[in-house]
Amino acid sequence: MPLQVSIGNSREKKMPGKKQIQLQEEVETNEDWKNLLSSKKGLLVVDVYSGWCGPCKAVLSLFRRLKNEMGDGLFFATAISDKISALEKYRDQSKPCFLFMATGGNLVRVVRGADGPLLESAVKEQLDREKKVLNGEGERTVIEDVALDEPDELLDSEPEEDENQVEEKVPTKKQYTVAIIKPDAVSAGIADEILSKMEASGMEVLLKEERTLSKEEAAKFYKQHEGSDHFEELVDFMTSGPSLTVVLSQGESGEGVVEEFRTLLGPTAVEEAKEQSPDSLRAQYGSGSWKNAVHGSDSSESAARELAFFFPKFIVPWVPGTEPPIQRTLAVIRPAAYAKYKEEILGKIHEAGFEIAMTKEVELSKEDAGHFYSEHREQDFFDSLTTHMSSGPFLVLALAREDAVEGWRDLLGPKVIEEAKEKAPDSLRSQFSEEGLEINPLHGSSDLEAASNELEFFFPTEQTVAVIKPNAFSERETIVKKIEEAGFSVSMSRETQLTKEQIEQLYSEHKDKDFFGDLSEFMSSGPSLFMVLSRAEAIQGWRAMMGPVDPSEAKEQEQASLRALFGVDKIQNAVHGTSSKEKAQELIKEFFGEPEPDQPQEVAGD
Repeated sequence: MPLQVSIGNSREKKMPGKKQIQLQEEVETNEDWKNLLSSKKGLLVVDVYSGWCGPCKAVLSLFRRLKNEMGDGLFFATAISDKISALEKYRDQSKPCFLFMATGGNLVRVVRGADGPLLESAVKEQLDREKKVLNGEGERTVIEDVALDEPDELLDSEPEEDENQVEEKVPTKKQYTVAIIKPDAVSAGIADEILSKMEASGMEVLLKEERTLSKEEAAKFYKQHEGSDHFEELVDFMTSGPSLTVVLSQGESGEGVVEEFRTLLGPTAVEEAKEQSPDSLRAQYGSGSWKNAVHGSDSSESAARELAFFFPKFIVPWVPGTEPPIQRTLAVIRPAAYAKYKEEILGKIHEAGFEIAMTKEVELSKEDAGHFYSEHREQDFFDSLTTHMSSGPFLVLALAREDAVEGWRDLLGPKVIEEAKEKAPDSLRSQFSEEGLEINPLHGSSDLEAASNELEFFFPTEQTVAVIKPNAFSERETIVKKIEEAGFSVSMSRETQLTKEQIEQLYSEHKDKDFFGDLSEFMSSGPSLFMVLSRAEAIQGWRAMMGPVDPSEAKEQEQASLRALFGVDKIQNAVHGTSSKEKAQELIKEFFGEPEPDQPQEVAGD
């Protein structure tokens, strides 16, 4: 049965029955400041501001995303320096300033300016350090913010290098070139040999595809030769059989790949190539005139044009270490499109390089649909929209990619169907619209903030308790890495050897069963790793990641699951997870103590 979702009074509100959680605590008095510092266990990021300029709003969507991704142990606040004596030196400052406070009110980092990438890397680094400190795996480095105590002339001078400063790396795409192994070389069966020569010279093949060009495609590709004496013959030759088109790069950055490949190709004329560069590809494999075996882009601009011609949906990889943070956005396949085109649309999403992080089938009443789309209440299409959105089940997806929000909206095309068909005929809204239905078939979040709100609405963050059992304890680092790759945040962890009483609490639903004695003996035989995992739909997601209880069944049905990879039998099946929110909270209390008093807690709905 599809999940029934009830919606609040506006798109900014969360699921009914839950407290509205404020992202940043607002601190305005000395007492509030002291209480704030003493009450937080983890990392607290404080936006310190002067009253005349106000807090920094530009970072809210970033902080909201980090909170969703990192989970418990990360807190945000704003503090007005004018009214708090401990923040006196931050008064009358216009530049945004963020204080990173570890457990107990210890200052561990300061970031000035609304620098998104720097703030994100600093949050992740300091939260990871603080978790290690709290787990007894590291020592905290406390600093003093002396910059504002220095004379102005020193502030204007070149700062000393800070070995703890995270170097900001500008996101950079790899450089590339496009090569075409022409029809004569392909038909002669030497394409693989030419590819081997390319790779032996240090070229990296990013993508390759064999295809036969049509007359129109060949004429368009070689348009610069139009009007020349050999144009028609060139087009006929390039359409005489399949060619192999290859996207090449080299090294980490691809720098100089266009020029390097031109050197490997040799002169355009085969005879000249044989005379001047006998080891070049054209000298070795060309036969004359334009039948010179291989084409290569003559500039980075040409490479970009040719890549767009052959592979318009290919996403050029980033230079390692400069990758931008992965974004998430909400996608909705509306009822009519979901009923008719679900598989085709999902195929288009995968082709465009999106990762489907989460998905859920949803049904709404017309009233709920009206609440969700309340911002459109005054629009002429409001009644049609809410009628359609309540006409049957639809699919919501969390899509992940480095440019997920903009990339998904580009793929969708214009909101008005007629405009999409006219201006973007290949867009999803053009391809999958229904005759006679004025509502377009798909939805996408408008920006990062909207994406955060909408994802939280459909996929609210929750906690679960995960246990790595004694037989898999030695593989804990590998398993934790897989957990983090799946989008979970490990907000707390603890290694422990269980007592009989703890085992009874952990497996309370099994303590009267025949196998409980064997289970109890095994679980007390060595150390286990307990973790609190935070993510949207964490309970369901973790249970899916574990796989079937019986590892032999897991190996048949879910080969990538943790129990398939690390389990031995039904008892020694590597990992355990809680089955409900109530059980998770019970175990968190037992193994990690009472939650902090101002930690946001869910309140059960009706």
